[in-house]
Formats: sequence, structure tokens, C-alpha cells
Amino acid sequence: MTEKHPKRPRDANQLAKSIVALATGEAEDKKPLASARKGGIKGAAARMKVLTPEQRSEIAHAAANARWKKK
Repeated sequence: MTEKHPKRPRDANQLAKSIVALATGEAEDKKPLASARKGGIKGAAARMKVLTPEQRSEIAHAAANARWKKK
């Protein structure tokens, strides 16, 4: 099983030290969130290039209807 985030220390002093180390650049985050999200961002841009303006408009209307739909 893979972890989404590295484990944080339970001790408050160790946690503070790890936060300072990350902020000052002494330690690196093993899997930053930004690198994990790049694939989805690239995929959306590629999809928008392929779609016609009418298709994009239909998708936008469907999304707006879903957001404003009464329960």
C-alpha cells in the first residue's frame, strides 16, 4: 500500500523541526502535490484543443446545470 503523504512526526518539537526544514530547503518533500497534479492539468488542456467551440459550450452548459440543479 502506498502512502499519499509522508508520515508526520507525532511529537510537536519534531513536527516543528520538520516544518522548518521544509521551509528553509534543508529537506525536500518526497512527493509534492504540484507534481502529482500535472497529468490532469495537461490532459484537460489537450482535450480542450481537440473539442470544437460548440462541444465546449455543451460541456459548460451541462456543468452549469449540474451545479445549479435543485436537490
